[in-house]
Amino acid sequence: MAFDAKSFLATLTELPGVYRMLGADGAVLYVGKAKNLKKRVASYFRDNLSSPRIAHMVSQIAAIETTATRTEAEALLLENNLIKSLAPRYNILFRDDKSYPYIVLSRGQYPRLGFYRGNPDRKADYYGPFPSSWAVRDSIQLLQKMFRLRTCEDSVFANRSRPCLLYQIKRCSGPCVDFIAPEDYAADVQLAAMFLSGKQQEVTRRLNQSMEEASARLAFEQATIYRDQIQSLHQVQEKQFVSSSKGEDVDIVVAVKEGGQLCVNLAMVRGGRHLGDRPFFPSNAGESTASDATAAFLRQHYAVHPAPARLLVSPLPNEEEEADSAATLAELAGRPVPIQEARSLTQKAWVEMAVQNARLAILARNQATAQQEQRLAALQEALQLAEPINRIECFDISHTMGEKAVASCVVYDGNKMKKSDYRRFNIRDITPGDDYAAMRQAVTRRYDGIAHGAEAGEGVAPDLILIDGGKGQVASAWAALADLGLTHLAMVGVAKGEERKPGLESLIFPEAAGRPPLNLPSDHPALHLIQEVRDEAHRFAITGHRAQRGKARKTSTLESLPGVGPARRKALVARFGGIAGVLAATPEQLAEVPGISREMAEKIHSALH
Repeated sequence: MAFDAKSFLATLTELPGVYRMLGADGAVLYVGKAKNLKKRVASYFRDNLSSPRIAHMVSQIAAIETTATRTEAEALLLENNLIKSLAPRYNILFRDDKSYPYIVLSRGQYPRLGFYRGNPDRKADYYGPFPSSWAVRDSIQLLQKMFRLRTCEDSVFANRSRPCLLYQIKRCSGPCVDFIAPEDYAADVQLAAMFLSGKQQEVTRRLNQSMEEASARLAFEQATIYRDQIQSLHQVQEKQFVSSSKGEDVDIVVAVKEGGQLCVNLAMVRGGRHLGDRPFFPSNAGESTASDATAAFLRQHYAVHPAPARLLVSPLPNEEEEADSAATLAELAGRPVPIQEARSLTQKAWVEMAVQNARLAILARNQATAQQEQRLAALQEALQLAEPINRIECFDISHTMGEKAVASCVVYDGNKMKKSDYRRFNIRDITPGDDYAAMRQAVTRRYDGIAHGAEAGEGVAPDLILIDGGKGQVASAWAALADLGLTHLAMVGVAKGEERKPGLESLIFPEAAGRPPLNLPSDHPALHLIQEVRDEAHRFAITGHRAQRGKARKTSTLESLPGVGPARRKALVARFGGIAGVLAATPEQLAEVPGISREMAEKIHSALH
């Protein structure tokens, strides 16, 4: 089913922020930033898109997630963080190496500011590690602007006779040609080190003091340099709201209760970088308060996930709960894990952003819930059912020319897809390609437990069963229900329309219902719901079928090799990384595997080719 852009856009804020476009499999397709989230996201759903590539991306969108920020600068930094961590398919990405980089300050009369990757030693001062090389280079550029430290290699520095371009653009003070006294350069190095250690306020205080002193002695050119440094520092501090220079690991946990909903929003900062947030809507919240929710979240979430260095929580649990949570987390982590309110300007900004996104999540959830209830009511009316529809189960069959047939059953319950109740059935003992027999077997296996009591199997009966198929599939599924004595369950088939175009589907009723096929208008909310559930069943079936087919082919290919038992198969896979590597190997390469002679290598190569 196509993404319902109109309904989604109605839930969006006009604040700045970051949006993440997701495909049907949940993978992130694209991450972008926006000064106005509503306007920017809406621009993707107009008729004249900027390029075929963007149009192709939009056609794959199944969902969009957003994180609102306070400023566009924050959105820009958060976008960078998410692109680096998620590597979306439609974002251009320059991958970093696996090891973590550092900022290094060398020693000597004129220390050098530089990029370093590897294990730190005692020959210099190292700051980090940073999560990515772009973060290091961005920080170095800021430090050059504020403190004008040299970044050239020692060999270049020792042999210069005139200053380089960095001096001309005011990114270096020219120590290579003695344009700055050693004691003044040392003072700049000290300020840079303090800044990298997170002492920005002290740096600002010292710069202000120096600027006032320079003004008092009428050294206005020097005072202007200090002023520019202070302005650069203020710009950096503004960015710090989504990227802390301390390189800290922090989780921000906030709970908001409004609009009849209780939302716990978790925002994560790793290595000083804000990585986005995620809202949670707990079940059975009842009359619980926001502080009750944060207490329960701390207990449950960190029982299965590692705790960071500290937690910023709003509102804090009561004193007893807070002390208990702190003791439990310390035991799990093997170290103290402070649970505290936001204190610094940066921490308060993080909490404010998390609260804002929790409120936006509540608003979006309430609007989405109202829309889903409208679709269910429309479906009940269209199918002329006496009882309201809450739970829908949909079946689909997937195979390739009869090979490894897999049936899927997906569940829509509680106004959303309930993945914990999904089931796959590997179809057995039928004629390959017999979709009718496959459907009958899947329905029988799914509802056998209901027919014989909940203790014998799954005991939740659906309000509606959807069958992806026409009259034959519906008749087979109905026959299975008849065998189980469950014909009181409502059933309808979803037959693809002319040219298999979405919006032209026919709804097929069992013969016993005596109803002709029903064709709903393409914009009917009931049809949209049916398409959404049907498409999910199709996706789930294909995923399972591909996995079964791939496993069977890989296993059968290796097991058919002459004279190759389990130990040699394991050695081949370990050496070449899988069946593709074995297929690409030459006889000489195969013979290098322990336990495989040259003669056997020739036989294996011949068998595979």
